[in-house]
Amino acid sequence: MSPALLGALLGLGAGLGTVLVVVRVAAIRRMPLAARVLPYLRDVLPDPPSAPSRGRAQPRWVADLADLVDRTLGGAASVQRRLDRAGSPLGVPSFRVEQVLWGLGGFGATAAYALLRTWTRPTAPVPLLLLCVGGFGCGLLLRDQRLTAAVKRRESAILAEFPTVAELLALSVAAGEAPVAALDRVVRRSGGELSAVLAEVLARVRSGGQITDALDRLAATTGLPVVARFAHGIAVAIERGTPLAEVLHAQAADVREAGRRALIEQASRKEIAMMAPVVLLVLPTTVFFAFWPGLVGLTLSH
Repeated sequence: MSPALLGALLGLGAGLGTVLVVVRVAAIRRMPLAARVLPYLRDVLPDPPSAPSRGRAQPRWVADLADLVDRTLGGAASVQRRLDRAGSPLGVPSFRVEQVLWGLGGFGATAAYALLRTWTRPTAPVPLLLLCVGGFGCGLLLRDQRLTAAVKRRESAILAEFPTVAELLALSVAAGEAPVAALDRVVRRSGGELSAVLAEVLARVRSGGQITDALDRLAATTGLPVVARFAHGIAVAIERGTPLAEVLHAQAADVREAGRRALIEQASRKEIAMMAPVVLLVLPTTVFFAFWPGLVGLTLSH
């Protein structure tokens, strides 16, 4: 690497570091007008309604970059549905800020690699810049994949808990309790993702809503057909007066049967993978122990 290029890179790094420090210090020291006035009006004004959370306080340029990413990628409704299905308290703006932070992490990692590469082997700056941009994009995609993985983990936990919760609800209803009281008993006596979902339904009912409306909303927002049928079944049973305990028992049995079928299908798909250790490890070891004594005897006889 030539001294001129090395000096340019060091000067660029020092300049960027200075700019970041100045911007961060200015953002920390700048206090908004509302924060200065609010302590004197706290006893006069009512509490303001909560605004959508953007996460922890971030520099303005990070928020602007998050808005740019949101406008570029789009799909805010899909992201919000996945956040709700994952049980995350974040909103779309906060998620975009986290995506930008992950992207900046990927950008920093690739930039460090590019700097080390130019230190050992001079390279054109344009491919390295494209590599850094690719690192930023990989950070964005990785955060999105983590959200999808969180949705799958939560929905798997809900499916695993569903038969037990449905049976508990059926027993409570069969014992003579009303649907709301049965939901309250099950939520208090159990824990898990499905219990948290039912606790939200119970909170809407206690805040003045109808239980059928709360169950219909659950059926519309959930990503699991099993839970949607469960909510619709309870709502229809309450509206028409059909036996709710029988509906819950039948749904629990259907979910258990579906779990058995899924397990059998997974085992059939893994059959070849299960044969790999037998063919590659167990069978050669068995053949080796079978033929080794004879080979040793032939060697000694000669």
